[in-house]
Amino acid sequence: MALTRERKQKIIEDLKEKIDKQKTIVFVAIEGIKADQLFALREKLKAVDCLLTIAKKTLLGKIFEEKKFDFDVKKLEGQVGLIFGFKDKIVPAKIAYKFRLENKDLKILGGLFENKFREAEEVITLAKIPSKEELLAEVIGSISNPISGFINVLQNNIKGLIYVLANAKT
Repeated sequence: MALTRERKQKIIEDLKEKIDKQKTIVFVAIEGIKADQLFALREKLKAVDCLLTIAKKTLLGKIFEEKKFDFDVKKLEGQVGLIFGFKDKIVPAKIAYKFRLENKDLKILGGLFENKFREAEEVITLAKIPSKEELLAEVIGSISNPISGFINVLQNNIKGLIYVLANAKT
């Protein structure tokens, strides 16, 4: 069914607004994904202030040309879904990557990070980077391990002294 001119204009304005607010966009091919799986993906994204939108390549091309982004949307294969990240730059890529591991029909096509197009491999690499919380936990663990080892050494010396004193008493 063909879209009317007014409907297309409304879609373009809505997409422009989302693009202006976004910190990152991940492009995915959604062909072959069932409606319930797509709904589950949207719920996961909504929980972390991200949004999945499906748009025609011709409309996206007009918007990206107007915004002076340096890539051609028509090069992307399949029906394109855009995952917008409004707060975090990496979270949309992480969720798309995890979802792709569960559902092979979803294909990561690339992404816009800092208004520059990144290939799918780069987006997947970014998705594999540990989160800030995971990195902090690793740092804390690496700091606390030597300290706890030192405490154990000191406790063993005290236990040894107590053992020697207990044996000397008898």
